[in-house]
Amino acid sequence: MDQYALLFASMLNAGTVLAIAALGLLINEKAGIVNLGAEGMMLCSAIAGFAAVVRTGNDWVGFAAGMGAGALMAAAFGLLVIWMNTNQYATGLALSLFGAGFSAFAGIGYVQEKLPERPHFTIPLLGDIPVIGPALFRQHPMVYLAIALVAWLMWFLYRSRTGLVLRSVGESPESAHALGYPVRRIRLAAVVAGGALCGLAGAYISIVYTPLWVEGMVAGKGWIALALTTFATWRPARVLLGAYLFGGVTMLQFHLQSRGVEIPSEFLNMLPYVATIVVLALISRNPAWIRVNMPASLGKPFYPGS
Repeated sequence: MDQYALLFASMLNAGTVLAIAALGLLINEKAGIVNLGAEGMMLCSAIAGFAAVVRTGNDWVGFAAGMGAGALMAAAFGLLVIWMNTNQYATGLALSLFGAGFSAFAGIGYVQEKLPERPHFTIPLLGDIPVIGPALFRQHPMVYLAIALVAWLMWFLYRSRTGLVLRSVGESPESAHALGYPVRRIRLAAVVAGGALCGLAGAYISIVYTPLWVEGMVAGKGWIALALTTFATWRPARVLLGAYLFGGVTMLQFHLQSRGVEIPSEFLNMLPYVATIVVLALISRNPAWIRVNMPASLGKPFYPGS
């Protein structure tokens, strides 16, 4: 039972990375912007957060640095695609490639660095409950923050006026512009907010999930987070569920290896990516269902003068 409790705890830990990044991309896409640069933003944020913790010894400074790096890269992306009307898909891919290269260059001096001793978190009394305590109540605060973020985002998008305006920009920017809303500024704000969350996810990887810096350590999680938004049909609660599902698949490989299951390690390593492809293939069998839930202007440029 203790082994399964630890497996569940590690699933929550792995799923938190995907959930935070996917929620950031969800905000982008609700405003009608597709950002394929999540992988690059997360890599740059991972090295920014790691370097900040090495220099200051404070994890929260590292999270702030990661969010700042993600927001800065997202702002550059937003200016290109929103004001200069560059192709969203090509610009996002360029951002991802830039992030991979720049993070490798910037992180050369931090490969052998070590973070200060990692603190252990537990909720008093609840953390001592057998099985349930280690599984649920000994997590890093960011795990609980991700769950709270989902609840807040559900309220924001579907219960607040600002969220309604954001969704209207993603559905029909021409109508929102006709009503006097600054569509471009709203889209830029959404892109920067989404980039900050991707940055937070990247910093979480290098500070908490695997507290070290290695080139390419995000290892495709940005692409999985991007797929999660479609898997969840652009609903925050489903994003969280999907993130934990993919997190469970990711940690299952380590659990099977520890149990001595004789399966080639290469096959186990590819399980999360196979699961992503299978899920997307199953969802794509019903294109009408995707079109009903997808923001109507997703990926489409907006020209205020037209």
